[in-house]
Amino acid sequence: MASISSPGIASGLDIQSIVSQLVALEKAPLTQLKSQATSFQTRLSTMGTIKSQVAALGDATAKLSKNTGWDAVKATSSNPLAIGVTVKAGAPATSITMEVQNLAKAQSTSSAAVPAGTAMGTGSMTIELGQWSGSSFAAGSGTPVTIDIDAGDDTLAKIAAKINESGAGVSATVLKDASGERLLMRSKETGEENAFRITVADDDGQDTDAGGLSRLAFSVGNANGMSRSQNAENALATINNVSISSASNTLSDTLPGMTLQLSQETTGPVEIDVSNDTAAISANVKAFVDAYNTLNTTLATATRYDEATKTAGPLQGDSTTVGLQNALRGMMRSVSSSTPYSRLSDVGIELKSGGKLEIDATKMGAALDNLDDLKALFTTTGSDPTAVGFGWKIKTFAEGLIDSDGTVTNKTDALQASIKRNTLDQERVNDKAARSEKRLLAQYNAMDASVGKLNSLSAFVSQQISMWNKG
Repeated sequence: MASISSPGIASGLDIQSIVSQLVALEKAPLTQLKSQATSFQTRLSTMGTIKSQVAALGDATAKLSKNTGWDAVKATSSNPLAIGVTVKAGAPATSITMEVQNLAKAQSTSSAAVPAGTAMGTGSMTIELGQWSGSSFAAGSGTPVTIDIDAGDDTLAKIAAKINESGAGVSATVLKDASGERLLMRSKETGEENAFRITVADDDGQDTDAGGLSRLAFSVGNANGMSRSQNAENALATINNVSISSASNTLSDTLPGMTLQLSQETTGPVEIDVSNDTAAISANVKAFVDAYNTLNTTLATATRYDEATKTAGPLQGDSTTVGLQNALRGMMRSVSSSTPYSRLSDVGIELKSGGKLEIDATKMGAALDNLDDLKALFTTTGSDPTAVGFGWKIKTFAEGLIDSDGTVTNKTDALQASIKRNTLDQERVNDKAARSEKRLLAQYNAMDASVGKLNSLSAFVSQQISMWNKG
């Protein structure tokens, strides 16, 4: 039999409303389940924040657990325009006086002027790096580079391009002025040992005359070839009145951990000082304090009950979070085996009300003046994990919390499992309600159809009785 398209039309009952109310009763558990789901999600989000902040605390203390966190140094020059200075972490503190008598220079040469676009001849030119001593040239260990020249095509511009592509250790360019074009060449590196000599093999058979490729040759005493505009020279300086010489104006291994950049010759002594960078070290300590305070605030907020608003934090009463909060605060009060500083409070890192850390600037300043002792408070190692330096102690604790089987990780996993179970419970309630709705609609529709049949029969009987009475 076809189903009734409008439930309740025969019986006059609001079947859809009746079924909806009955289904709503079936779904009643969803209210609590959804509330639990929201709570679980909030707690999971809070634990995610805690995990991230624990990691940040571990990173901050890891820096303080190693020498590199305490080796920051700074360097100053009384004349940075003449002598610049940079230092690597760990460079020893020192003070020197320096003077620069001569800057390192690269050899430069220039050819005579020729009309623009002149083909320079046929043959080859060979470039050698080495050192000049008067008119004598001592070739270096590098291999000479030979460049072929084509008379019909190779102008100064094309010869310069071939030189630059050859890797001969020199650079070339063409200078144009009212006189014509000149070939300019320069050593790529400064210093006496990076000078160069140019010999040519001119197809006209004359290698030192005033024509053809001979015009591009360079050797001391060759009046027809290129002329030298700058000798190759070493940098000459004194450090604490000790003379030094360098092929480069950048002195990177003259003093340990220090790089000196020579830019100008000096007319008087330049004072260079290298000292501990207490500002950078203080910043590392402050980063640790800030990371702890951020985590402490999150833990306090998550576990607090606000009497004014009658609201509890998402992890209020959670034993894991409360235990973590107490453990962190206890660790800040603990001791290390270092001397003379064994507590954070000894150097001005003090635990205040509510578990917050504050830095006493006076105490910290005094501790920075005794940097080795302050460093020991954080870097001391030993077999007793409770007595090691605070850098190691807190770093290890933080890593343990967020390891794969750590407390924070386990709590996060438990919350994720609860959310999964809650989702399945909601699905089961919805499935049961859907089945109930289907069953109830079928039952009420069947009842409505039966009432319809009875009504039809009643109408028929009444009609027949009425007809009999008339007869």
